[in-house]
Amino acid sequence: MTIITVTAPAGRLSQPQRRRLAESLTDAVLVPEVGQHAPAARTGFQVHFHELPPDCMAIGGRLLSDQEAPRDIMTVTIAVMNAAWSAEVRSEVIRNVLARLAEACGTETPSPTWWVNFEIIDEGSWGSRGDVLSILQLLDSGVFSPERIKAIRAAIQPPV
Repeated sequence: MTIITVTAPAGRLSQPQRRRLAESLTDAVLVPEVGQHAPAARTGFQVHFHELPPDCMAIGGRLLSDQEAPRDIMTVTIAVMNAAWSAEVRSEVIRNVLARLAEACGTETPSPTWWVNFEIIDEGSWGSRGDVLSILQLLDSGVFSPERIKAIRAAIQPPV
C-alpha cells in the first residue's frame, strides 16, 4: 500500500536510527492515510533504506566525496496508492516525515538538504498479490476510518 524509500550517504544512518525510522516513518504516513491508528495496517507499509557512497551523490553540482565538508543530504520518497490525497493531507505527511527524521538524527530541526517527495501511484498502476490492486479493494479491510473511506470513495471512481 505504501513504500517509503530513504536515500542517504553510506554510514549516515546507524542501525538504531534505521530501526527507529522504520517504525516512526510508517506511523508518520499511516494515520493520515487510513484516518486512524490501525496496527493491522502496518503490514501494508514498507520502508527501504538505500545508502550510496559519497562519490555517487552530489549537491550543488559537486560529488560529496569532492567536498571538504560534505553536506548532510537525504531524500525520502513516499509512494502511495491513489486515494483522497488533498494538499492538506500530503503536507501533513511531509511535515510528519521531516519531524521523524530530525528526531531520529538528533537534530532540533530538519536539514534544508533533506527533501521529501510524495508520489501518488495512479489507479491501475500498483501490483500486489499476483494482480493489479486498487485502493477500493482495501476499504473493507477494517483499517480505514469511516471518514477516510468516504473521502477515498468520493475521490476514486470504481473501474468500469
